[in-house]
Amino acid sequence: MRRQTKQKTFPHIRQGMISCCVVLSAMLTSMLSVSLAGSAVLLEVSAGKQTRQNCVVSLPVPQQLERQGLSLVRIEDGAEIPIQIDLSEGQQKVVWILHKPLPEGGTRQYRLFARKSIEEQPDHVTVADDGTHLNIKVDGKPVLTYNHAVVKAPRRDEAYYDKSGYIHPLYTPSGKVITDDFNPNHAHQHGIMLSWRKVIFEGRANNGWDQKSQLGKVAHNKVDSFTSGPVFGSFTTTIDHVDLTNKSGPVTMLKELWQVRVYALDDQFLFDIKSTQNCATKEPVTIDKIHYGGMTIRGHADWHDDHAYDYLTSEGKNKENGNQSRPQWVELYGPLAGETAGVTILSHPGNYRFPQPVRLHPKMPYFCFAVAAVDAFQIEPGKPYVSRYRFYVHDGKPSAKVDQRLWEDYADPPMIKIVPER
Repeated sequence: MRRQTKQKTFPHIRQGMISCCVVLSAMLTSMLSVSLAGSAVLLEVSAGKQTRQNCVVSLPVPQQLERQGLSLVRIEDGAEIPIQIDLSEGQQKVVWILHKPLPEGGTRQYRLFARKSIEEQPDHVTVADDGTHLNIKVDGKPVLTYNHAVVKAPRRDEAYYDKSGYIHPLYTPSGKVITDDFNPNHAHQHGIMLSWRKVIFEGRANNGWDQKSQLGKVAHNKVDSFTSGPVFGSFTTTIDHVDLTNKSGPVTMLKELWQVRVYALDDQFLFDIKSTQNCATKEPVTIDKIHYGGMTIRGHADWHDDHAYDYLTSEGKNKENGNQSRPQWVELYGPLAGETAGVTILSHPGNYRFPQPVRLHPKMPYFCFAVAAVDAFQIEPGKPYVSRYRFYVHDGKPSAKVDQRLWEDYADPPMIKIVPER
């Protein structure tokens, strides 16, 4: 029989070992600094008024680090953090995600290095073009599909409903489809789309919302670019808003640029859509006053049949009292395969007429940010109409607390500053 012996511990030795570990950690950090060639800056992230977790942050790349390979290290534990360079706004920005919670009022420091050589980071978000769709996945999980080829309407005697330039299907993290397409009740509503219902161009009435009118249409023009990455995957496409009333043939009234970015989160899905609409001719385009039209989502077909869906808004309203209210965000949710799932659209505070009115349909699962409900407005040549929305897709019951935290992350992200080295 083996006899166990109790090992004695000596406080002075234990304290010495702790001191040794601290010194060793400092030496390793110093060695890391030496091994990383070129400049380095110390960054400090401030949480502000709420805890930050799974929060997207970005910073313009400091001038001394531009056009170099970069690495980001979290000071408190020496962990190397996945980063990605964003060039979409005409300048270099470094983007990462605060996965580790940063408490309200807290700060965290990082060192951003220039490196001669960097191990290639795996693409957690992938974007692939199969010839008819752009398919985005996070760590192998499907997130969304953008349809750049024409999707034909189920009934060929209703070919006017053929559609391109929209997102469907949209998935939950568990793989359930949460959007609908060509619903027999409203075949002109398609997943996630942006269309105007009441348009005036060259004095003529147009309708890009309901294709059955055959007065106008919204259609994909081209895929401008797409990329995969360790922090986000993205694509940019051009979408045409076309006048079909001109006697001499179709005329494109608006050229719309969609910039879609999906972030590397797989237990929840988070993605942004930035829409930029420019006049395609020298003529302005008037979006006339009406209570619907704009950035729109159509929920799952099952929700229509038994009205099992509901809404939750930032003001605590639902389908009974939320229509034409002006919330910061709206969640659409309901049962899918016996479990609840939801999708929230967060409106950016920089959007025109923010907070924008919403059309929350009380009898079918769709809503839109209906900016034209306030009054008519014009999109003029040389003055683009820009709108931004963030989407949050989840399995499980809705949480106003989570939705509001995500909106605060989007509207008022953590502050980041360069601090002097001690």
